[in-house]
Amino acid sequence: MAAVFAFTVFAMHADDLTALDMSTASAKRAAYAELLKQAEALFHGERDWLANASQFSALIGQQVPELNWAGFYLNRDYPKPGSELVLGPFQGKVACVRIPFDKGVCGACARTGEIQLVEDVHAFPGHIACDGASNAELVLPVRVNGVLWGVFDMDSPRHGRFDQTDADGMSALVSLFVRACDWS
Repeated sequence: MAAVFAFTVFAMHADDLTALDMSTASAKRAAYAELLKQAEALFHGERDWLANASQFSALIGQQVPELNWAGFYLNRDYPKPGSELVLGPFQGKVACVRIPFDKGVCGACARTGEIQLVEDVHAFPGHIACDGASNAELVLPVRVNGVLWGVFDMDSPRHGRFDQTDADGMSALVSLFVRACDWS
């Protein structure tokens, strides 16, 4: 019943969702605070990781301005260490299906476990061009119980689109996603 209620409350506002204002540093911080509230409402009463990953990708893809792709690449060997990522729930154009840990921005994130904030993907060694329109990328590791489960990837057609405020805001959102799911 709680899940139905949360969906109803969120759905009443979902039609009114438009990209958030991220034109200044303070507007961006406020936008990420709003996104956290929206994600909490979206996840309320739902613990399935696949459903939540799909909804999370849609929320970010719809709300964060200047994106052309947002979604997950999964470590399909989880909870063991993996060697490649496999496409998961996303919003955007058709994407690369498999990304080795030693290739591209997503692979670098998976390999190092560190956030990758890339102002110009064309200058990134080994960049994988799934969409030639992408010029900037932000990729965050998704850890479950301290182990790499996958990465969350955001692409933008605008060079320099992402900064530390985006990395911090998305880190909080990814942490919320992990807490909102059952991983058994």
